[in-house]
Amino acid sequence: MKIATLAGALALAAAGSLLAGQAEARDQIRIVGSSTVYPFTTTVAEQFGRTSGMKTPVVESTGTGGGMKLFCGGVGVAHPDASNASRAMRKSEFMDCQKNGVTGIVEIKIGFDGLTLAQSKAGPAMKLTMGQVFLALAKEVPGKDGKMVANPYRNWSDIDPSLPNVRIEVLGPPPTSGTRDSMHELFMEVGALQVPAVAALRKSDPKAFERAWKTLREDGAYVEAGENDNVIVQKLEANRNAFGIFGFSFLDANAAKLRGVALDGTEPTYDNIAGGKYKGSRPLFVYIKKQHVGVVPGLDKFAAEYVSNRALGEDGYLAKKGLVTLPKDQLEPVRKAVLGLIPMSEPSM
Repeated sequence: MKIATLAGALALAAAGSLLAGQAEARDQIRIVGSSTVYPFTTTVAEQFGRTSGMKTPVVESTGTGGGMKLFCGGVGVAHPDASNASRAMRKSEFMDCQKNGVTGIVEIKIGFDGLTLAQSKAGPAMKLTMGQVFLALAKEVPGKDGKMVANPYRNWSDIDPSLPNVRIEVLGPPPTSGTRDSMHELFMEVGALQVPAVAALRKSDPKAFERAWKTLREDGAYVEAGENDNVIVQKLEANRNAFGIFGFSFLDANAAKLRGVALDGTEPTYDNIAGGKYKGSRPLFVYIKKQHVGVVPGLDKFAAEYVSNRALGEDGYLAKKGLVTLPKDQLEPVRKAVLGLIPMSEPSM
């Protein structure tokens, strides 16, 4: 037993030395993940670089799903130190992390974002219901007999005569994006429940109901615009009749050129998102790899900067950047967990 215990201890020490050796070859924090969280983390990284005396962290926009794959790939210099996410880590991703030796994950809930449907201010102003958004984007919708058919709607006025007679064209995130996941859950599922024939499927055929709100049309009405939300902004400027789906911060940053579409009678404003009135509200996260703390220089200090009052306070620099920051009663437990480097529990879903 003593020999086995000694062998185990030596193996553990060797693994730790290997990690240290690898990480020492990289003196700059590397962060991947969500394009929605990207501008906030970039702002913290720049502030950290200016005030810490250390190199500014490298932040890459890979999408939430892509970031999770990289983050959970393992421990050491070849793998990122943190990952941005526009949704909570899934149980399957958490298990992938565990399988690959990533066993200490610190979750930072940084605040809230509003998933917005936006358009150029040069286009016809529109107000939509979630049901109309579902009918515009779903691959299959109810036909005249109530049975699901291939989406026949080409123009917005085909859905409702009161809407403009312009072609449906919505630019949005790809499947690897956390924003795409949020779009399905916050827009499509909610909208499906507003269409009686589709809502009825939830009881009669749950799988068909799930397929209905999770499957987007592929005939050009919905256009996957990649992980860079700034590309969508540029395309909306070029096409006054197109719409784009992205986080509130991008709408806020381009308020001179774009307007948010009111959904179910509520506009995507900071106050409506903070107050919970806007249905498209969602939490945003950053995940830190605890095993890299103390090995990759400054990772713990970067995490501390993220949860500081300077950054996440009500009047902090991230609020000025467009983040809907956490209320004090929610921020304090997050700050305590981050400063104490307390690993998250296994997600339930």
